[in-house]
Amino acid sequence: MDIPAQHQTQQPGHETEMHPAPHSFMKDYQGSGKLEGKKALITGGDSGIGRATAIGMAKEGADIAILYLEEDEDASITQNAIQEHGKECLTFVGDLGNPEFCSQVAQDLREKWGSLDVLVNNAGEQHPCEDFLTITPQQIEKTFKTNFFGMFFLTQAIFPLLNKNGSIVNCTSVTAYRGSPELLDYASSKGAIVAFTRSLAKHKYVVDKKMRVNAVAPGPVWTPLIPASFEAEEVKNFGESVLMQRAAQPDEIAPSFIFLASDDASYMTGQVLHPNGGEMVGS
Repeated sequence: MDIPAQHQTQQPGHETEMHPAPHSFMKDYQGSGKLEGKKALITGGDSGIGRATAIGMAKEGADIAILYLEEDEDASITQNAIQEHGKECLTFVGDLGNPEFCSQVAQDLREKWGSLDVLVNNAGEQHPCEDFLTITPQQIEKTFKTNFFGMFFLTQAIFPLLNKNGSIVNCTSVTAYRGSPELLDYASSKGAIVAFTRSLAKHKYVVDKKMRVNAVAPGPVWTPLIPASFEAEEVKNFGESVLMQRAAQPDEIAPSFIFLASDDASYMTGQVLHPNGGEMVGS
């Protein structure tokens, strides 16, 4: 896939402004009822991996709630796509880094649905920086607030709503395993998500509810976060350095989330899947 130079000035970015447009509508994905009757909440569900996962889960029979920061147009497109598959789609707009917002989302979901079966912690941001000595405390805090603290806050708030045999799927990154000198704070936050995933899977509350906690560690993926993170020339031909010589499409990553959320992964917990285009990393 040839990606021309392009840049967006604000994170997490808008899918409507990307060219070529990512493949995020799961058009070739055939659902088979893996999540029939389930209810799922997906953060960053307005676009990219979150959108593809939300639509894929809807095609598997789940009602969907998406949580996003401020990208109303992208979110509306995702909501319409889910509704076209005959499933309900709730939307929540706000900052995951605010624990009060996370608590309000949990309260609203309790009132609307009563309970939840799947939580997908997908939202994230990144800020490339070649000189780690210049990374400010404000940037580190902002990155961790979105990528890790917000995930932690939301999981705490949502956990009482999760049904027995429910599933939590977190989005980490290949950078947590092979490192990234230009994304030092981002990679560190993604490493924290790996540790959180493994630790939560062992927690008494999770084990007692027969729940599973897993994660997905994507490699380069053509999502709004890329043109919103890098300068225009850096975006050009993004992803060509991996073994498969291209970036993934969101539609290629979403099936990993769907698998881990479904009973097909009934004997997996505390694990990480690696759809990364051929990078050999430890599990």
